[in-house]
Amino acid sequence: MLPRTLLTRLFLLLALLMTISALAWAAIISFSDQEPRAHAVAQLLTSVANLTRAAIIAAAPERRRELLSELSRQEGIRIAVAEQGETPGQVPEDPFLNRVLERLRTNLGPDTQLLLNRDGDQTLFLRISIEGDDYWIVLPRERFNRSRSFQWLGWGLLAAAIALVTAGAFVSRLTRPLRKLAEAAREIGAGRYPQPLAESGPEELVTVAHAFNQMSADLARLDQDRALILAGISHDLRTPLTRLRMGIEMTATDEALREGMMADVEEMDGTIGQFLDFARADSGESLAPTSLITLLEELAAQYRKRGALIETKLVPFPAVKVRPRMLRRAITNLIDNALRYGDASKTITLSLGGNDTEAIIEVSDLGPGIPLEEIERLKRPFTRLESSRGNPTGAGLGLAIVDRVARQHGGRLVILARAGGGLTAQFTIPLV
Repeated sequence: MLPRTLLTRLFLLLALLMTISALAWAAIISFSDQEPRAHAVAQLLTSVANLTRAAIIAAAPERRRELLSELSRQEGIRIAVAEQGETPGQVPEDPFLNRVLERLRTNLGPDTQLLLNRDGDQTLFLRISIEGDDYWIVLPRERFNRSRSFQWLGWGLLAAAIALVTAGAFVSRLTRPLRKLAEAAREIGAGRYPQPLAESGPEELVTVAHAFNQMSADLARLDQDRALILAGISHDLRTPLTRLRMGIEMTATDEALREGMMADVEEMDGTIGQFLDFARADSGESLAPTSLITLLEELAAQYRKRGALIETKLVPFPAVKVRPRMLRRAITNLIDNALRYGDASKTITLSLGGNDTEAIIEVSDLGPGIPLEEIERLKRPFTRLESSRGNPTGAGLGLAIVDRVARQHGGRLVILARAGGGLTAQFTIPLV
């Protein structure tokens, strides 16, 4: 199974390519080194054989034994007479030794033998003929081994380790801007605007960072323009609404007509208030340690004074860093929705719970409910549900404001169907 991160994938790919390349070079070097080395070993053995033959021939017969002892003592070369009728040993199945033997037979004759094992003795045996007699020249195998093989292996492993560390640093440097880009995208998704990304590095990453910075700046400017337009329109509308309210109270004589007109004015004023709340939803209010129990009890008490049926289920909970005014506005919107669309004759439940990682505020009602497929759509600005629970009043900004406040706190808004009918709105706040 492939790793999921780009950093790990690129590092493993580079490591695999480097390993394959190193093995290929090792094979090439080993293959190209065999022929010259076989020639060198054959030349050395030929020289040893010729010098031994010349020494034995030149020496007097009675001094040959002394000469053989001297060669063994000074040169490390043992010479033994081959026994009559001795069966030739089996040539080792080694391509390198076969190359050496081919050259030895060219230099010393077709009867030359080369063994690595004779009578259980593990060393190098060269059989030659001298004046009609066969001799075994016994040489230490260390003379023909490459003494630096382990050193070269160590240097090779060190070079591979350095290359892998360098590759890891390169891949990390390459993917670091992508991680920052992902973090910045999450910040924008949460309703915040991050600092501009550094436009440095390879040209492709510079292009991506520049495009993202431009997009972030455009979104921030559009958001500011929208907030300014909404605030301006709302402010301009409230002045004539105030005059209209005063005129209705002073001139209308029909009580029912006057109450209906005042209700319309109040509804318009409430809609304007939602516009202002939506425009201020990303205000620069700072985080402050807040007792959620106190905040929710105060809200519940205010609604009880207005005659609303609200019960609270609040478990002890430590202070949480929140933006108090924004959080109060969000919970107020949830309670208003429950009162407006739920069953007014039944109690609304305001509860507080959570765990070690998040606090959970819930507002539950017993109204007609909302189809599950419509819940996410209702979180969008200016969206209303035209159904049994829907209502033509309102601007469709209540849940949009709550959802934005939740994301600005790093949390989320979840709407769930309640057993027995109605809805439960969960507002979660992470504790870290």
